[in-house]
Amino acid sequence: MTRIGIDIGSTASKVCVIGEDDRPRFEVLPTGWNSKITAGIIKENLEKLGVDLESAKIVATGYGRISVEYADKVITEITCHGRGGYEMAGQEDCSIIDVGGQDTKYILVQDGRAVDFLMNDKCAAGTGKFIEVMANRLGLTIEELFEEAQRGKPIPISSICTVFAESEVINYMGEGRPKEEIAAGVIDSVATKVVTLCQKKSIADKCVITGGLSGNEYFAELLSKKLGRTVTPLPDGRYAGAYGAAILAGKIEK
Repeated sequence: MTRIGIDIGSTASKVCVIGEDDRPRFEVLPTGWNSKITAGIIKENLEKLGVDLESAKIVATGYGRISVEYADKVITEITCHGRGGYEMAGQEDCSIIDVGGQDTKYILVQDGRAVDFLMNDKCAAGTGKFIEVMANRLGLTIEELFEEAQRGKPIPISSICTVFAESEVINYMGEGRPKEEIAAGVIDSVATKVVTLCQKKSIADKCVITGGLSGNEYFAELLSKKLGRTVTPLPDGRYAGAYGAAILAGKIEK
């Protein structure tokens, strides 16, 4: 039986297909401006791969989950990210830090279930959108922003509001401050915001990071330093939601 998890995020859409061999296969594509169109593209791609959607079990999650009209079930991203992160963390109780395009989530997982969580979805500060805005302002890609940040000493940048922070960046640019110092300040600001969110809840001994920054070792090290415990980057962490959705798809009735 084929199980499929589809996680339509605000920036990227992730797909996990688990076939008879129980091995997860991952794909990612930009969400674009319309989640329904993206869901249609995903369906076409799956059909091109020879996946029988009629017999498969499909769970949709994420920002645009209701747009996946061919899904058998829709499940919240907290539940799916919790399950997927748990599996990727070696099936150990853990804290999951997920930095997404429009929100940041902290999830406490025990025995594969999300038992507590907190989400920042009211402000772009501390999210991927904040990083994207600041990178664009500095004329850098996100990858280049992190490269610059590793070379610089962070200067203070607001972690409270994206608008205020962008004004600060513009002022620093006008003062002729080194680009690496501004970049370091931006990433430090995001890490501070993320850690502040996590510290409002109980934190497990094992912490992992998922989402678009899941494979970024520099960011994981920065979080570890600020949180006071090791935060482990997961190479395939951006697919945690889709993976959890695919696992949960195997538990629903067709």
